[in-house]
Amino acid sequence: MADSHIICTDQDFLTSARKCRKELLRIPVHRLMDTLKYFTIRPGIRYEEKLMNVDADMEFGPYDPKRTQQLDVEFGARVLKTYLGSVRREFDPNEYYKTALGSSITKGEALKGVEIARLVLSILSGKLGDHLARHIFDAVRNDAGTKTKDLFNGLDTITATEITSGGLSTAKGNLYKFTEAIDSTNAVDQITAFCRSMDDFLKGTPGLQLLMPYDVFYAYLDDYKATTGAIVYNTSFNQLHPEGFENITFCPMFQKKDSKFMQLAAKNNLLIGVNQMGEEESIVVEKHDVVLLTFFATMFFGCDYESINPERLLVGKLYDPAGGGA
Repeated sequence: MADSHIICTDQDFLTSARKCRKELLRIPVHRLMDTLKYFTIRPGIRYEEKLMNVDADMEFGPYDPKRTQQLDVEFGARVLKTYLGSVRREFDPNEYYKTALGSSITKGEALKGVEIARLVLSILSGKLGDHLARHIFDAVRNDAGTKTKDLFNGLDTITATEITSGGLSTAKGNLYKFTEAIDSTNAVDQITAFCRSMDDFLKGTPGLQLLMPYDVFYAYLDDYKATTGAIVYNTSFNQLHPEGFENITFCPMFQKKDSKFMQLAAKNNLLIGVNQMGEEESIVVEKHDVVLLTFFATMFFGCDYESINPERLLVGKLYDPAGGGA
């Protein structure tokens, strides 16, 4: 054992996994909190859910009781897909005690074996959420894969697919192509042009987020400071909004490093799908070895846009020297 006063048996782990199943399944999602502040979570999704978008053209005209027209209804549906992932690992619980308890061990606090086991299992479950958060943009579904990056299609992967299929295009107004690299000498002009290109309805939408790489964000700060440094009201280096667009908040994310895209949308248009309700999802601990325990978990996960209409979304495709702005 890691410490003489700790009494924790293999059965404590098996019992904790069974009793705390729901709590342990929620931990990977909770570890996404830094990411979830930009996304809307949709629970209860097993494999896929259709996101219906119904549009019917209706308008008033001068009064005429005899005028009638056929109503053309357009049904557009996106599909939020979640994929069932699994992990199976053998672990030595003794290696996790001090990590789980921290100073509690050295202070000699008395914890029951089941409490220790729950803390250890929480650490393992949290690692699952860390990897989900890391690959929220760059994951590419690969049925033969073994990593989180292979489990689902990330938002940038979905974006690239929509550009190829024509769902996102400059003609439709939901795609903007930068024609030169963004740097500390042109970032303000480029970001301003990008924001001004969005649909007028989107311009008036409150709570817009611009998901972006840190290097683009820092380039904007440097250029903004150099451009407006002498202006009295420019008292902060950390500009949270593009100049003239107070409804847009810069959201630099570490997951966007080396990304080819920026997404401008409200939180309710950026979805993360989970289940958290069905029996297909589980976390169990079993013993098949003299020393090691087996940790086995399954969980549904996926992400997508609710709508790619220009009234809800503008994607910025960053300049690629190898391929130009195309």
